[in-house]
Amino acid sequence: MNVENCPRCGRIFAKGIRDICPNCYRDIEEEYEICVKYLREHKEATMQVLSEETGVSIKQITKFLREGRISMKNSPNMSYPCESCSTPIREGHLCDACRSRLTRDINHLSEDARRRELQQQQNKDNHAYRVVDKFRDRE
Repeated sequence: MNVENCPRCGRIFAKGIRDICPNCYRDIEEEYEICVKYLREHKEATMQVLSEETGVSIKQITKFLREGRISMKNSPNMSYPCESCSTPIREGHLCDACRSRLTRDINHLSEDARRRELQQQQNKDNHAYRVVDKFRDRE
């Protein structure tokens, strides 16, 4: 049996399917139900208003949104921060600007790696020709 401390409350629990203790899991499920109920009645609510009115932390609401448990489709004013720059977004983990920057950086790194590999290959080829030329000069 795998026993751990709950990362949320610190209590010891038998770790099984979940990474948190049963009490914290129940608390999170209650928070989820409170949020869903509030959003059914107040579709125009923002993240800040939802947190203030329900007492559920913005961090937990963000987790519900990212997990897809709270639908963004029926909540037009609901958004959560980009993980890189904190710009409000409605899907994924990164805003378009950060996603583009990350893609561009990855492409540059790939291009640099290809150039280094080509340069190493050319240096290897040049060295091989020089060795062959030295043997020819001895004859």
